[in-house]
Amino acid sequence: MATGIEAMVDLRRMTAQDLAAAHDLSSEQKWPHRIEDWEILLGLGFGYVAQRDGEVVGTAMAWLYGADAATLGMVIVSPRAQGMGIGRRLMEAVLSDLGDRTVLLNATDEGAPLYRKLGFEPIGPVFQHQGAAFAVPMAELIPDERVRPLGAKDMPTLCDLARRASGMDRDALLEALVPGAQGVVLTRSNEPVGFALFRRFGRGYVVGPTIAPDTGGAKALISHWLGSNAGIFCRLDVPEESGLAAWLDELGLPCVGRVMRMVRGPLPALDHSITTFSLTTQALG
Repeated sequence: MATGIEAMVDLRRMTAQDLAAAHDLSSEQKWPHRIEDWEILLGLGFGYVAQRDGEVVGTAMAWLYGADAATLGMVIVSPRAQGMGIGRRLMEAVLSDLGDRTVLLNATDEGAPLYRKLGFEPIGPVFQHQGAAFAVPMAELIPDERVRPLGAKDMPTLCDLARRASGMDRDALLEALVPGAQGVVLTRSNEPVGFALFRRFGRGYVVGPTIAPDTGGAKALISHWLGSNAGIFCRLDVPEESGLAAWLDELGLPCVGRVMRMVRGPLPALDHSITTFSLTTQALG
């Protein structure tokens, strides 16, 4: 039973009425999320808030991918309420609801020690690149390779590629995001082998997810969006193994942050012929 300081803080499920307060918390942390981004996150998943004296002082959220996996994120505790065990209580509440699912998250340096105590193990870093590219060279396509607009009949293919690249059922996520995004598909010999979405997020736009069979294909997809949006603020979150960090630096999107991808439970089984080169967002994976 909670006693002392813990008894002063109540945990409950997040509702749409909490989003303004949640947005205030993320702004306090200098995170770029708009209120519209919070609305999308809550629409796709669920969360808990910590409340003290009627004020929301903490959040944590999760998103389900099929029956066996989830991502966890938006773990925030106001500086005014740190040192009270709120972060751990929020994490435990979300993890209790997730049960035996494999859970993935992207941890800041500050959050990583708590996540380790809760059974998460590091996988590898993810680098946050952002900026405005003004001169993007045309991608060097291989023979029979093309980047074309996303079509209405491409959704089953996108879902299949995302499932293979992540090892998780991402159908519901894509079906929610694609209508509000622009998309392009990478084809080889007229067969779709990758795709990238471009949509509003934070201070500008995010390029992600980018899913491709190799680095050359990923660069072709990303170059399309950066080249057709020269001078516009864009963000990409790329895993270290993507090999894209130095290339993005050269294009004018420097690395401005780093998080550590962590997992609790067995890693999803991946199809290594296809790779996620940039994330949807750090929270959604």
